[in-house]
Amino acid sequence: MSSEKRRGHGRGPMMGPGEKAKDFKGSIGKLAKYMSKYKINLLFVLIFAIGSTVFSIVGPKVLGKVTTEIFNGLIEKISGTGGIDFDKILRILMILLSLYVISAIFSFIQGWIMTGVSQKIIKQLREEISQKINRMPMKYFDKKTHGEVLSVVTNDVDTLSTSLNQSITQVITSVTTLIGILVMMISISGKMTLIAILTLPLSVLLIAGIVKKSQKHFMAQQEFLGHVNGQVEEVYSGHTVVKVFNGEEKVVEEFEKANDTLYQSAWKSQFLSGMMMPIMTFVGNIGYVAVSIMGGYLAIKGSIEVGDIQSFIQYVKQFNQPVSQLAQVSNQLQQTAAASERIFEFLEEEEEDVTVPNPVHIDNLEGSVEFKNVHFGYNPEQTIINDFCAKVKPGQKVAIVGPTGAGKTTMIKLLMRFYDVNSGAILIDGHDVRDFNRSELREMFGMVLQDTWLFNGSIKENIRYGKLDATDEEVIEAAKSAYVHHFVTTLPDGYNMVLNEEASNVSQGQKQLLTIARAILADPKILILDEATSSVDTRTELRIQKAMDNLMKGRTSFVIAHRLSTIRDADVILVMKDGDIVEQGNHEELLARGGFYADLYNSQFEETA
Repeated sequence: MSSEKRRGHGRGPMMGPGEKAKDFKGSIGKLAKYMSKYKINLLFVLIFAIGSTVFSIVGPKVLGKVTTEIFNGLIEKISGTGGIDFDKILRILMILLSLYVISAIFSFIQGWIMTGVSQKIIKQLREEISQKINRMPMKYFDKKTHGEVLSVVTNDVDTLSTSLNQSITQVITSVTTLIGILVMMISISGKMTLIAILTLPLSVLLIAGIVKKSQKHFMAQQEFLGHVNGQVEEVYSGHTVVKVFNGEEKVVEEFEKANDTLYQSAWKSQFLSGMMMPIMTFVGNIGYVAVSIMGGYLAIKGSIEVGDIQSFIQYVKQFNQPVSQLAQVSNQLQQTAAASERIFEFLEEEEEDVTVPNPVHIDNLEGSVEFKNVHFGYNPEQTIINDFCAKVKPGQKVAIVGPTGAGKTTMIKLLMRFYDVNSGAILIDGHDVRDFNRSELREMFGMVLQDTWLFNGSIKENIRYGKLDATDEEVIEAAKSAYVHHFVTTLPDGYNMVLNEEASNVSQGQKQLLTIARAILADPKILILDEATSSVDTRTELRIQKAMDNLMKGRTSFVIAHRLSTIRDADVILVMKDGDIVEQGNHEELLARGGFYADLYNSQFEETA
């Protein structure tokens, strides 16, 4: 497997640092529409965020007054003209404490409101995605990997949830802090403010240079982290094969090569990003020295008080913080826009028509099926089903056979309207399948597939999935008809035994019998059985075959067969080759004809012999 495939194996697109949206404005605009419902809440977030920031900004200036009082008091005490006014200092400190308490309360309120808003938006998006998935055509899922779809539902929504909550309040508080600190600094001394601001371009230029250099190393780190993770996942999932073919040496060599590349990019990116704080501290310290010299000079001249120098230095310390926060937020907003873009792209995908005007209802339908001159291709320019014609009477067992790629599964997808025919028609009791509502049409069908699907829940719940309002007695009766009742009663908790996520605590054959019990309980008019015995032993195959015979009694059944020995008793066998029916009839007729079916059957018989 190539390293490129490895990187994508089993996971959706990874979010790298500084990932950009193709249409930043458009994505943020769409997100803003969702947020517009909560205008009042967001207005309160703005008010409380500004209030919280303003009250905390005023703090250092008030604290400076305490320093001035203490300094003046000490001077007076030394000169013998007075002393420190502790009552005044206490009053100032109480004001300072009140300011910080109010700031904390405002911060708590805005955080509480913003969390509520962001989670309501995320809840709405999750609901829309969940509903959208049910309206998506099957062709979308055929084009996309599971990892890509899951990445939208999980990674992108989680990214949006985190950044939406943090970035909006961060922007408000950072901008307010920046403006507020600037105002407070100017109110103390314009000259000292000018010196403090002059150091800012220096730190911005240095940091911009580092970010530019580190960005390519971060991207390389992210890419090779994907390579290494993919390789580890691949090797450990197939470690038996690696050992059988003595591939350990090659695997270790490949891993060391990828790991070394990851090491090179990781240490460079981490080293460069680690330099940012020391550089900012260094530039900040230069600023403190310059400000202290100027402050001392102005204090001697009597232009400012001693406490103002302390307040100003605190403001200088705080000044760089919102600048770096805004840099982080800009990166976070890019990630928000990129995640939003993928979510909205998914929500805007083409949907299939779920309902039709004046639909045909399935009540009193018997289950006859006719394929009438059906033409179909997954791509319009490439037809794979050519002029397919067949008539199936109610209650008949129809087997569809043919080599791999003949179009057997495609016919079933067309019958259930996962896809619509390009031309021709599929009729059920004389009604075109396109005249039914899709969900109602699919109520007529029961399916037992080669790949069994059981969910994490009890055996009873898994069987009842076929008919959600079924009683316990009906569930047990279905299990008996599927020859799985005896097996279930031998389990520690019987029907209440919980299947794990992979349903690996029961065997493949037992899983298959449980899915047959589910289909029996659903009591559909038409059955679709995709060769369900290909991965079990002969004895279990016979039990599954019996259970399937019980299931097919009195129902129109379509059986996709790979082992031709299992469909000898079919009423009609449709033999497919390259999208066409090349032969049809029962087993004896087709063998006597000595055509394509006879060749298929005899080749399997010879292999078995």
